[in-house]
Amino acid sequence: MKEIFILRHGETECNRNRIVQGSGVDSELNETGIVQSKKFFSKYKSIPFDLHIHSNLIRTKQTISLFLNPSIPCLVDDRIREISWGEHEGKGDEPELMQKYYRVIRSWQGGIYTDKALDGESAIDLSNRLNPFIKDLKNLTFSKALICTHGRTLRAMICIFKNWPLSRMEEIEHTNTGLYHLILDENDWKIIIENDLAHLE
Repeated sequence: MKEIFILRHGETECNRNRIVQGSGVDSELNETGIVQSKKFFSKYKSIPFDLHIHSNLIRTKQTISLFLNPSIPCLVDDRIREISWGEHEGKGDEPELMQKYYRVIRSWQGGIYTDKALDGESAIDLSNRLNPFIKDLKNLTFSKALICTHGRTLRAMICIFKNWPLSRMEEIEHTNTGLYHLILDENDWKIIIENDLAHLE
């Protein structure tokens, strides 16, 4: 049986200061994020992960760095990088930008998945790189895989696992180091834990 443990990266200063990162801002974890990653490791270090996967952005590698071991395969996969937010990246919640942001979110909620921020990626762009990644998970050799990704990417990914339309992405909760645990049951992924934060308690 295959199991995957998917978590969002730990906190960065951009997260704390409400600055958009997207795929174009390669932020490192802040002190809180480092503590979160250590607490996650303390709770899950006994699980015999035989595969680690993180995006090409440093905050995901840092979040699971305590698990990384030369004897265990580790894949860096840019298909699970954060969505590109284009003109929003590196900027805060200025009113004009927020209006544009929420317009895009409303478009996605209305099923217009091709809408996107200026110079950014659309929901369908994100889905088009996540679907092959999820398909490949069934073909990789592992029993328990630890996967570290990003907030919007996680929302889209979980929608795909649930067979939900992307219009429901906003219903997917995500928190820094929040965990989703899935098992492969008769060729279908079943979610058994959603956005679990027990390690932070």
